[in-house]
Amino acid sequence: MKKQPHLLHTNQVDSSDRQIDLEQLLKDGNIIRIHPQGYSMYPMFLPGRDEALIESVCADSCRKNDVVLYRRDSGILVLHRICRITEEGFYLVGDNQWEIEGPLRPSQIIGRLVGFIRNGSEISISHPLYRMLSSLWLLLLPVRPVCFRLSAFLRKKK
Repeated sequence: MKKQPHLLHTNQVDSSDRQIDLEQLLKDGNIIRIHPQGYSMYPMFLPGRDEALIESVCADSCRKNDVVLYRRDSGILVLHRICRITEEGFYLVGDNQWEIEGPLRPSQIIGRLVGFIRNGSEISISHPLYRMLSSLWLLLLPVRPVCFRLSAFLRKKK
């Protein structure tokens, strides 16, 4: 029987040891709950509104379209979507971006999104609507710049 992990809020972690503690909490089988910052994963995550539920993951089990928590060489933790996997490594992109980052080493991936909380409701990434919309948005990666320009143009017209 699989151990049922318990949920930990990031505010339960001392901020001075956050880098070490988050990774250790994941290794210990916890699901961590974080508040993503910035707009790279908009509209999936809006700062101050949404929370991400992250579990530990072996990079070998990651697939295209998974949202993973990884550590850049600079030490910064980032939550982005896998858009391609090759022998060289993992290539990732934010939902609100079109520039691809990579290749990342498997050792840089420390967790994977299992769900998110919006307006107090928990939504699983296995929900069919989520799967459909996230797959469609990843498929549209080559035309995202056009989508962003069109969106900006329409906002100016209002």
